[in-house]
Amino acid sequence: MADARRQLRSGTVALGGVGLLAAALTACSSDPDKRCVDRDSYTAGKGYEVVGDKNCKSVTTVDGAYYYGGKKKSGWVKGGSFTKSGKGSGSSSSSGSGSSGGVDRGGFGSGDSGDSGGVGKGSSGG
Repeated sequence: MADARRQLRSGTVALGGVGLLAAALTACSSDPDKRCVDRDSYTAGKGYEVVGDKNCKSVTTVDGAYYYGGKKKSGWVKGGSFTKSGKGSGSSSSSGSGSSGGVDRGGFGSGDSGDSGGVGKGSSGG
């Protein structure tokens, strides 16, 4: 009986440890690299100058904005974006199709053509 309890406890500890590890890895990878940069400092060779976070959190003399991704080298970063990636969040980024940016899954009644898909229409001829 004692062996069964010991085995049950060790299995619970192992499963709990795996769950904690999965949660920690998910939390770490959910936010891309975010750096505060000076928007006015851009040069083609270096990119944007990385500045202190205080320049993005409050009004200062530096035009600070968060810059996501990219590669940092010697206090400069380039190859990223000022918009946070919507990867994995269910958001949609459409480029100019006139949609409001929501997810369009299609299906019955989703078309704008005024045609109901042929349901209930017949050609009786008169």
